Amino acid sequence: MIRGTLSALAIVAAAVPASGQSISERLNDYPTEARADYVFGCMATNGQSRAALGKCACSIDVIASILPYDKYVQAETVLSLQQVGGEQTAMFKSAAMPRTMVADLRRAQAEAEMLCF
Repeated sequence: MIRGTLSALAIVAAAVPASGQSISERLNDYPTEARADYVFGCMATNGQSRAALGKCACSIDVIASILPYDKYVQAETVLSLQQVGGEQTAMFKSAAMPRTMVADLRRAQAEAEMLCF
């Protein structure tokens, strides 16, 4: 009994990242509206079926497990700004930090694609 409790505590302790958030807190830091928005967009691309719903829900869960919500929002914002033309948005296409943000999101999306589709 004590050995099982200690093992469970060790697993929980290992699951808490340095930032202090547990795995379940990290997985749940995406608001429901953001998850639903992602799933709606994903289903528009992949079909309006029950199978697509499951795959798209899986996809946002994988992304949420890799990328904290604030990083997701930043990358989505950069992607939106990159689609706008003009000199004022050129820095979002060429600067290293925005490129890194988008690259992190793309990696999370690729992982989700491999695991869910």
